[in-house]
Amino acid sequence: MPQPDSSFGLSRIGQIAITVSDLDRAVPFYRDTLGLKLLFQVPNMAFFDCEGIRLMLGLPEKPGENHSSILYYKVEEIQKAFETLSGRGVPFEGKPHLVARMPDHDLWMAFFRDPDRNLLALMSEVRRP
Repeated sequence: MPQPDSSFGLSRIGQIAITVSDLDRAVPFYRDTLGLKLLFQVPNMAFFDCEGIRLMLGLPEKPGENHSSILYYKVEEIQKAFETLSGRGVPFEGKPHLVARMPDHDLWMAFFRDPDRNLLALMSEVRRP
């Protein structure tokens, strides 16, 4: 059995895809409500910039097909982001909450849904004094 090449490893995300049921409804949510920069839109797909990582929204390739991933948006001030997005009508599952105490910071998260009920999240690494 050949030995794996330990010099190779995946670490950088170039694009994340989310399947949506209605692109005309999803684009304004991601662009206007969440404030993501729309790069371009083609039939059945729209692409956004997330600080160098491309987010692709696309219609299902086959009828009835639906799959999704959870996107975690890193924010500096989770409470402020929560209040801003809540004010824009974003449906959160609950308030920001502490997920884990790490050696040098606390990890906070708040989960919400897009118009297709895909699960998304805010995450914040809060440094302790």
